[in-house]
Order: sequence, then C-alpha cells, then structure tokens
Amino acid sequence: MRKFGLTLFILFTTLTLVNAQYKTLDKIAAVVGGGIILQSDIESQYASYLAQGNTPNPAIKCYVLQQLLTQKLLAQQAVIDSVTVNDDDVDNEVDRRMRAMIQRAGGQDRLEQFLGRPVIQYKDEIRPEQKEQMIAEKMRQKITEKVNVTPYDVKRYYESIPKDSLPSYNKEVEIGQISFVPKLTAEEKQFYRTKAEELLARVKKGEDFGNLARLYSQDPGSAPDGGDLGFADRSGYVKEFAAMAFKLKAGEVSPVFETDFGFHFLQVIERRGEQVHVRHILIRPELTQTAINRAKAKADSIYDLMIHNKKIDFSAAAGFYSDDKDTKYNGGMMLNNENVQSRTTYIPTDKLDPQMALIVDTLKVGEISKPAFFTSQDGKKDYKILYLRSKTDAHKANLTQDFPKLKELAYQDKVNRVVSEWFEKRRKDTYVRIDPEFQTCPQLKTWTVTASAPAK
Repeated sequence: MRKFGLTLFILFTTLTLVNAQYKTLDKIAAVVGGGIILQSDIESQYASYLAQGNTPNPAIKCYVLQQLLTQKLLAQQAVIDSVTVNDDDVDNEVDRRMRAMIQRAGGQDRLEQFLGRPVIQYKDEIRPEQKEQMIAEKMRQKITEKVNVTPYDVKRYYESIPKDSLPSYNKEVEIGQISFVPKLTAEEKQFYRTKAEELLARVKKGEDFGNLARLYSQDPGSAPDGGDLGFADRSGYVKEFAAMAFKLKAGEVSPVFETDFGFHFLQVIERRGEQVHVRHILIRPELTQTAINRAKAKADSIYDLMIHNKKIDFSAAAGFYSDDKDTKYNGGMMLNNENVQSRTTYIPTDKLDPQMALIVDTLKVGEISKPAFFTSQDGKKDYKILYLRSKTDAHKANLTQDFPKLKELAYQDKVNRVVSEWFEKRRKDTYVRIDPEFQTCPQLKTWTVTASAPAK
C-alpha cells in the first residue's frame, strides 16, 4: 500500500497556507533594480520546503529571499547580455517538477484537488518563475565560463588550507566489473507472453481491465490501482512503452509487447497534449535455474580466458562480454556517482555494495576475482567478475594521491570567488530595497547595506 497519508496532509496544509497568504500577505518584500519580490513569492517557496517534509523553521525565509534577490540580479543582467533559454527546455523542466509533485500527492486528481485548479493552469502560473530561474542559472554559468585551474592553482589552493583543516578521505578502491545477466531464451519467454495474451483476450471479451490488473498484474506500483499509471509524458516511460502509449487513441487497447520489465498491454484512458493517461497489465518472466546456469557457464569461460589461457585482458573482456552498459565501454571500471563532474573511478569502500565489498576485501591490487552471484536491492541478478585496480588507505588529503579531488575543490573555490566579486560589484551599482521584516537576516547583511543607500 502506498504511504501517501502524511504527504497528503502536509501538502494540503501548506497549499492551503499559500492560498491564505496570497490574500493577506501579498506585499512587496524587496525591490532589486526594476524587479520586485512579493511576500507571497517567499511564502510559496517556504510552503514547498514544508511540503517536502522539512521541519518548520521561519529562518528559512531569509535563505529564500537571498536566493530570490540573487536570481533577480542575475536575470536582469541576462537581459543586458542577451542571455536566453529555450522555451522547450523550460517546458520540460516544468513538466519534470509537476511529475514530482504528482508522485508526492499520489496522483494528478489528488494534486488538482489540493491546488484548487487544473495542473495545466498551475503549470502556466509557475512557468515564468521557472524560466527566470533557468535564465539566472545560465547567466551564472556565463560569468564563470572562463574559470579554469592550472596545476599551480591547485598547489596554491592546497597550501592555503591549514594543515589541521585538510579534508580526510576514507579508504578508496578502483574496481572493474564484468557482468553476466541471466537471460531467458525466446522459447522460455513464450509461456509468459501467452499468459499476457490470454489476459488481453479476456479484456477484449468484456472483462473489467482494472479487476484483471488487480488480480494478475505483476507491477506492484500500479496493480492495486487497477494498473493505473496516471498522466506522464514520453520521458516517463521506457521507449517501447512510450511508443505504444502515444500511438493509440483514448479507449484503445494495445497488443502485447515486451520491455525490459516483461510483457505488457495497455489501455489509453485520456490524452492531454504531450501527456497520456494509461493503465497496463504486466507479466514478468521468472528467471529459471537453467538461465542462471547459462550465465555462470559464460562467466566461468571468460574467467578462464583471462586467468588460465591468457587470451584476453580484463578491459577487452569487459568491452566484448559485459552486460553492464554503464561500465563495459569504460574498460569495466566503475565510476563514483557522487560527483558527476569529476567522473572519478575512486570509490570509498563504505559506498560499495556490501556483497562487492566482501569480495574486494579479499583481493590484492591487480587481482581478478572468480565469478560470483549477485542480487541487487531491486532484485536483479547477475554473475560478476571483479578486478581491483588500486587501493588507497584512509588519509589526509595530499597532492600525490588526491590531485583530482583537490583540483575540483580549487575550481569550486575559484568559481565562488568570481561569482562573489561579480555580485559585490553589481550590488553596489543596483538599487536594492528590502522590507524591514527581513533586514535582520544575517544572510542579507550585504544586501541591506546597499538597501540603505539612496536610489541613483
């Protein structure tokens, strides 16, 4: 059962609060150049903060106003510098936000109930604010686009850090993997396709789609709701599902088709522009021991080619044989996903999958493990061969071992300084007035100094 109760209560309370505040507190909270920030803008963002389950804290409003002041200043400079954003990108971001809100609310109908208006109307209302946010971010990127750091900059940054303040890094490893996913043959899959076809035939003969979904669909997220997936755009589904959903008219039922999840058929309930409301029934093929044995045999043979026959090295074997698309084109090396920009292969051992950590702990640098069977948290199963390329013990940061990390820190430090210098200059040249209610906010100290100066 979905746990929507608390979320719905919070969402209802905060949206009701917003509606009341629009009526009673809609005053000018700040003026930045030719732009104004309303009290209701602040209250709306604070309500969103509460709706995400955060603890009430009125001081957050100071941070919200600081963010809005920054956004206005950047957006005004963007007009001068002819910095714009693509309307399609704005629409996509608005759609992404709405999908998240619909998911938190437990469906589009429930969200519209609490908003007091259709989602399409609410999207139109938030679009200007979203566009300004994106323009401001693009302007910030323009300000810092020429920022770069040299090895000398990294060394100077490192030497500027007090020795007792140097960052500490946990034990890290570089790990390669070759994945062998058990697969059913076409003949083994046929049983499950036939089961889906039989259910489809029952729907076509007049049986209730929703009841059949509740009884037989193996999608735990939608089966209790009669297979209902609500509204979504193409990006909300895997490509095969999206292609089928957007090809049909309202009321039509699809033939059985296959995705990575199994065999489906769906019915389109309603179309709204680039969104479609569907329900579906999913039959998931069950992995057989025979398929698992085939994957093990393949893993064993590749292991023999690398270790005993010396016919191929690990990197080439990953490229040719691995079923993991995220690593096979990287010589099998896993990436640390905590920092997408740095794309480092160094992974803290405390972030490793526990099954993987146990095997890695037994390997010496340069060793390759025997194939081992893995079951992920989402239930996916495969055999893996692991390779330990390097191991770094826990330590204080140093230039020899941690240059990529220190380079990222030095870069961010330089970016922050460039942005701060730009804001300092722009604040001095821009008329700013802040309502007395917010002039005591510590975050707004530099802004309130400017606010006390007469307009030029």
